[in-house]
Amino acid sequence: MKKTPKLVFFIVAILILLFTYTSIFGVYGQNGDMKLTYVKGVGDIRWGTDIRGGVEVTFVPADGIDATDEQLAAAEEIIKLRLVNNNITDYELYTDASNDHIIVRFPWNSDEEDFNPESAIEELGSTAQLTFREGDEYETTEIDANGNEVAMVPKGDTAEKIILDGSHVISAKAQMIQDQNTGATEYVVALEFDDEGKEAFAEATDRLTGEIISIWMDDVMISNPVVNEKIPDGKCTISGGTNADGTKGFTPAQASALANKIQAGSLPFELEVKSYSTISPTMGASSLDAMLLAGIIAFILIAVFMILMYRLPGAVAVIALLGHIGLTFAFISGYFGGMNSFTMTLPGISGIILGIGMAVDANVITFTRIKEELWAGRSLDGAIKKGNSSSFWAIFDGNITVIIVAVILMAVFGPSNILSMLFGASTTGSIYSFGYTLLVSVICNFVMSVFCVRMMLRSLSGYKSLRHKWLFGGPRK
Repeated sequence: MKKTPKLVFFIVAILILLFTYTSIFGVYGQNGDMKLTYVKGVGDIRWGTDIRGGVEVTFVPADGIDATDEQLAAAEEIIKLRLVNNNITDYELYTDASNDHIIVRFPWNSDEEDFNPESAIEELGSTAQLTFREGDEYETTEIDANGNEVAMVPKGDTAEKIILDGSHVISAKAQMIQDQNTGATEYVVALEFDDEGKEAFAEATDRLTGEIISIWMDDVMISNPVVNEKIPDGKCTISGGTNADGTKGFTPAQASALANKIQAGSLPFELEVKSYSTISPTMGASSLDAMLLAGIIAFILIAVFMILMYRLPGAVAVIALLGHIGLTFAFISGYFGGMNSFTMTLPGISGIILGIGMAVDANVITFTRIKEELWAGRSLDGAIKKGNSSSFWAIFDGNITVIIVAVILMAVFGPSNILSMLFGASTTGSIYSFGYTLLVSVICNFVMSVFCVRMMLRSLSGYKSLRHKWLFGGPRK
């Protein structure tokens, strides 16, 4: 068996415990009265309406517009996209075509304290309007949540000369193109306008070649590309400029974010709020505390069982299970800088529980194989090697089938993903939440129960004082 350095166990165990602590409790600071979030924890998770309640709001077309069924359907799809772009994956949306009503139910934000429906509706940004304007003159700037400077309030010709609005945008998609000469790839945003928008855009690009056409969401400028040539067919691409590191073009995340903003602003008419109300959680206010207590008790019972049954490997499995839980919460809370937070629902919690059960099962399979080899008379090193190798494919086969199911659930009921070309972009919160947490839990299972546990066991087997078969589940002599 390939030897693993003795110190590896302590290094991996300390890293797992530190990571678990920060992923659960987060890392925060204070700047005067302002709370600073360095690393998000469980407290930053957005809980679904079934756990924490939320808001119900009814939208109607502004100015008494009598919307057609097609316009209402388009507005419904755009509101769905806005919900997904705000990481709200647990929602309900209904359209009452006879009364021109669009009814949306969605959960409170994670940091909501006043439970004010009006502020929650502002977060949704349902009435924001997209415009394409000449030039990029603005009055002031602000710093957004990511520390980037954002131009605010158009002025001069930019304020007065609107080329077209978002209602003429048919689609806005992030795409990857390849330079035929150099072979280099670049991410762009591909736009397509309707017939009326095509004519207005053709006239503007002919007149403004070499100049800027800026894109605004209400009073916020979201892009200011330069026109390279006349675009007569209503189809164009927006490419990024030079980045801070010297590279050119958008990153995939930047292209996707801009495309989503443009698509989300292409409402066929302005919406106004007709009524709103709060939603009480179906589980009650004390349910989270009860679930937390039940989870702690269950974890303690599992830890005792694993240690009594498998001794030293069981203790290692307990450390890995802590890491499994911490890594799962990290994927949900937005712990990793490039990932957004996720809406947690009751089915999502069940996905986590199922994943933890699979992690325990993976350890039981491995430790039982090691135990059998030890009782059959194999050496400690030989038993660990044989147990690890013989259990791997059983664990792999069981987990890979769950991964396939989870991916299909996310593809059918989730926002844009690897199968979006087949299923489109829509979200059904409870099913998508279950698929997401189940997929994350299985990935965590491979990282912790398959990789870390085996590495720590090999490391511990290098200590002479621990090289007793009984400590690994074998006979005393």
